Amino acid sequence: MRTPRFIGVSLAAGLVLSSAAACSDDGGEETAAADLKGVTLEVAGPWSAGGGEQANFQKVLDGFAAETGAKVNFTSNGDTLITVLSSKIPGGGQPDVAMMPNQGAINDFAKKNWLVPLSADTQKATDENFAPIWKTLGTVGGTQYAVYFKAANKSTVWYRTKAFEDAGVQPPATWADWVKASQTIADSGVAPLSIAGADGWTLTDWFENVYLSQAGPDNYDKLAKHEIPWTDDTVKAALKTLAELWGKKEFINGGQQGALATDFPTSVVNTFKDPAKAAMVFEADFVSGVISENTEAKVGTDAQFFPFPAVGDSSPVVSGGDAAVILKDSKGAQELVEYLASPEAAKLWASNGGMVSPNKNLDLSVYPDDVQRSIAKSVIDAGDDVRFDMSDLAPASFGGTKGSGEWKILQDFLKNPADVDGAAEALEKAAAKAFE
Repeated sequence: MRTPRFIGVSLAAGLVLSSAAACSDDGGEETAAADLKGVTLEVAGPWSAGGGEQANFQKVLDGFAAETGAKVNFTSNGDTLITVLSSKIPGGGQPDVAMMPNQGAINDFAKKNWLVPLSADTQKATDENFAPIWKTLGTVGGTQYAVYFKAANKSTVWYRTKAFEDAGVQPPATWADWVKASQTIADSGVAPLSIAGADGWTLTDWFENVYLSQAGPDNYDKLAKHEIPWTDDTVKAALKTLAELWGKKEFINGGQQGALATDFPTSVVNTFKDPAKAAMVFEADFVSGVISENTEAKVGTDAQFFPFPAVGDSSPVVSGGDAAVILKDSKGAQELVEYLASPEAAKLWASNGGMVSPNKNLDLSVYPDDVQRSIAKSVIDAGDDVRFDMSDLAPASFGGTKGSGEWKILQDFLKNPADVDGAAEALEKAAAKAFE
């Protein structure tokens, strides 16, 4: 069996080596990448230019193009990616490869026979470069369909150092301390929180962190599979907890209505631009990329983070991820996904910030600062104990569709945080339909 292409890592030394060639089992040398001159690949994904993510992923695709000679075109479909792909696939108009941000959609697509199984080389690369949990997440019915290229630590709260200093507060470790610190910051004349309510996925991340910490991992797993209803007392308790921050207009930049008009990149910029509009923004590690790309603030000094405060006995650790799948078994598609399983590909984005790779053979020194390095290390160190984003595990119609399901219901709850019972009932109705 030959060595997979694009893999050039010495495990003993922990050094990323040149991927120009790989040694075959007989000691000879073989070409590291296929010759794809004249081949054009179409790739779709959720990343847009606003947060710098599209530009960074383009660098990865450019790296593949430089090695293979292929031309790779990327199209951003934003939050409508799953809907767009679902409309195109039946007619054969789908791209060759898609970067899927929703585990539930991967399961749905596989069951509809819309995905192409990955090659033996890509499976071997996954085994060598990732903890087993990531291969499990990319496998449906015993067949691997996906490579998780990008992970996220979704349990980080980012804050403007000066705002904390001016208000005389410290990063909180518990939910009660967070509410107290928010009140102190508000009393100092600054909105404590910038919330990206226009992007419903950010609100699901809020809920999941509260729920995991408060209800515990067993209930988290049960709710993710809809083994307990969304009208369960544990869900209502989490919503009531969220309302302690979401229910105070003075805690949110622009109030609840302002939050519902704020998208994710803007929520970050509002926190770290000069003059700033808020002291904190909750979201995953990729916040750092938006800060670096769109503000003058320096990550690690002007901008820092603390773990999502503990609501129950311990702080939660929720992870998300974007996975490459093949939608059209065209020439070069398998090679591209195999490339995305390599540390070489991960390095091209990770070195620019705003990305955590689950690739355990990526040298952590490539990350641009200690903050991002420590976040990446926490994901790698978690190994198979990672708790995956609940909304991404659900069917896309419930957990991953703009304007409907959990996204829309939590937006309605942000608008009216007093209606806990109504939100729980709406969530259960939508979940029951999606899990039929």
